[in-house]
Amino acid sequence: MDAVEDYNAWGTDLLNLLVLRTYPIAVKMLKDEGETPAGALRPKRDLGTHYAMCQAFGVVRGKGTPLAMFIDDHWCFEPIIAYGLVAPPEDFLQGSSSAYFVADGAAAKARTDSIPILPHGRYAGMALAPLHKAGFAPDVVMVYCTPSQLRHMTLALMRQRGTRAISTIDPIWSCVHSILPPLLNGAPAVTVPDPGDFERAGAGDDEMIFSLPGGMMREFMEGARHYEQAGMGYRSFTRDLRGDFDQPPFYRDYFKKWGLDEPR
Repeated sequence: MDAVEDYNAWGTDLLNLLVLRTYPIAVKMLKDEGETPAGALRPKRDLGTHYAMCQAFGVVRGKGTPLAMFIDDHWCFEPIIAYGLVAPPEDFLQGSSSAYFVADGAAAKARTDSIPILPHGRYAGMALAPLHKAGFAPDVVMVYCTPSQLRHMTLALMRQRGTRAISTIDPIWSCVHSILPPLLNGAPAVTVPDPGDFERAGAGDDEMIFSLPGGMMREFMEGARHYEQAGMGYRSFTRDLRGDFDQPPFYRDYFKKWGLDEPR
C-alpha cells in the first residue's frame, strides 16, 4: 500500500503539472464517526450549517478545508441514498426522482435501477481533504478539470496498461457517478458536474470531474511524469493550425507504407 506521504506528493505534483485551478480531492469512506481523521470539520457541528455533497467538494477543493460528512451534515437527498446512509425509499426505487426528468414511467424506473447505490449501513460517512495535505490514503481521488486537462490525465492513465476511463455521462447525480464506480469497480470515471454542482457549488462552465481509485494513483502519476520528461507535458501542447505540420515518426511510417506524400 502506498504511504500517505506518497499521496501528498502526488497531490502537489498534479497541481503543478496540470496547472489546476483547485485542489485534487482525497476521499476516504468511514465506517463510523470514530474513524474521522484529525482536523476534519463536521459542517453541522463545527460550522453550524449543512452542505450538499457538491458543496462539500467545493469547500475542500477551493478553500482547502478538510471535512467529514455524516448523514446529519447533508443537505441533498441523492448522496444520502446512494452512499447507503439510509435504506432506499420504495418510491425512489420505483423511479420517483427520475420522473422529474424522464417522462416515461417505466424508463424512469429503469434509469433509477441503473444508478450505483452502496448497501445500507456499509459506511457511515466520508472524509474529504486536499490530496496534497490529506492525513489518510484515499479510496478515491477526484480532480475538477478543464477538457484539456482531462485529456492529459487520460493520456497519463493509459500509459502503463492502456487503461481507459469508460463512463456513463449523466447530467445529474454527479456526486454519485464520480465516487461509486472508482470505489465499487476500481474504474476511473469522467463525470459532468450536475446542476447543483453548478448552481450551489460553483463548478465552472468549462469543468469536468476526473476520478480514479486511490490504488491507481502510482501508475497514473508514472504516466504523467513520463510525458513531462518526454517533453510532452501538459504545458507543451499549443495550438498550431499550419498545414503540413511536423508529423510524429509513427505518422510518417504509416504515410510511407501507404504511398502518401511525405514531409519535404
